[in-house]
Amino acid sequence: MAHLFGAGHDSDAFLIAWTVPEMASTLLIEDAMALLMVPAFSHALARRAAARAGLTRREARAQDPVRLLVGATLPRLVVLLAAVASVLVMAAPIVVAVLAPGLPDPRLAIECTRLTALTVLSFGIAGYFSAALRAHRSFVPPAAIYVSYNVGIIGTMLALHALWGVRAAAAGVAVGGLLMALVQLPAFIRNVGFGPPRAKRSAPRSQRDRDRPTLIAFGVIAPVIFFAVFRQSQVLVERFLAASLPSGAISHLNYAQKVAQMPMVLSLMICTVTFPVVAQAMAGGEREKARRRVERDLALASLAVLMGTALVIGYAPQIIEVLFERGAFTHRDTLATASVMRVYGLGLLGHCLVGALSRPFFSTARPIWFPAFAMGAGLLVNIVAGAFAVGWWGTYGIAAANAAGISTTAVLLLTGLGSRIITIQVRRVAASIGRLGVAAVAAAATGWIAGPMIPDPMLSAALGCLLVPAMFGATGMAIRALEVTALPGQISQLTQRFRNVR
Repeated sequence: MAHLFGAGHDSDAFLIAWTVPEMASTLLIEDAMALLMVPAFSHALARRAAARAGLTRREARAQDPVRLLVGATLPRLVVLLAAVASVLVMAAPIVVAVLAPGLPDPRLAIECTRLTALTVLSFGIAGYFSAALRAHRSFVPPAAIYVSYNVGIIGTMLALHALWGVRAAAAGVAVGGLLMALVQLPAFIRNVGFGPPRAKRSAPRSQRDRDRPTLIAFGVIAPVIFFAVFRQSQVLVERFLAASLPSGAISHLNYAQKVAQMPMVLSLMICTVTFPVVAQAMAGGEREKARRRVERDLALASLAVLMGTALVIGYAPQIIEVLFERGAFTHRDTLATASVMRVYGLGLLGHCLVGALSRPFFSTARPIWFPAFAMGAGLLVNIVAGAFAVGWWGTYGIAAANAAGISTTAVLLLTGLGSRIITIQVRRVAASIGRLGVAAVAAAATGWIAGPMIPDPMLSAALGCLLVPAMFGATGMAIRALEVTALPGQISQLTQRFRNVR
């Protein structure tokens, strides 16, 4: 994207259109759908295990809570999402006017939005498949969806960019969304299947009503939806404020954000894999098991994201130059993006903690409103701080406001989890994260100083991948950060388990 279109009006227009699949991804793949359907499938699996005793295979299949869940939810979801996608295609001019009122020429953004709106349907199906497979402990197909997505985008861009310009990127988003659903379809059919449209007629009406899922009640899904919408609205605020800045500002913010969030994405893989474990523990009443799992996840995710944050902040110019500085992406764009990325890095821990802490809240049979209120408070901080700071510091002010808002939400979720869902030891968790933060500051400062000493950016970044973790580990050992001191033993245990499996 950076090579073909750089950071200017065309890339800004595409990124305005990309807001639609970004919001759809949050609602339908990463947050709302997963936080709603993973617990739903986990509860259905628990009911299946309890109800199968004494039933024949045919009876078990006919009364399978998992298949009843699919039959009651998937058809309605497809119809609803198809209708929403159609409305977005027709209302693209209004959507662009709302998202970026300061955009000089909105025509290209409107054309791109009509293409990206198709992802509402494909992302919804892909997210549903992903939630079902993760609840069944099948992680490989869901892990492959973004590979398929990127293959679709890159392939379409390379094939059509000379003919369609940046519209090829928007078409690639639509193609990638379709591939996300198709790559999971065989595993979904094998593990889950498509449920019957209604419960077995011979069963009493009271039993059919009890077995039929009631997830579409607004009171159940509303907390999850509002949380996800508030969270993704941070991007809407960012692009709304940046639309009035000089051409390329939206692109600089986007490139910086996407690279900076890589450590967060990697750290949250831990929580993504263990989320079904927490949901099933909560469904089975094993709160102590859920507490230990959540505390362990918070520690490991914080360690991973802070080590990555140190690298991102310390070697920002080298990383951006290696990744993007070619074709239409100039050295000026590199410097602007790297500077913004360093500011974004201040909020990475907050983003990671929000992702990790929200999962236990939504692991119960009925999600609660507190995460949505916490996310709304953080969004309000983002809006107020961003509106004030953009006039003084431009893109840096927008990035700093984003960090302040998400950090506010993280603090609220951390302090609110113990009194509402799982009694975690908040002070111990906070102290642990604080020690890791000290190690991250030392490692980032070391990288910031050492990075420019090597002229070649690729060599400098490669050495930074060794220097920063080494400094992080040394500082963690010096201040007795438990997660760092225990890491060699945990790696040894994992290695031993791998050898035993072989």
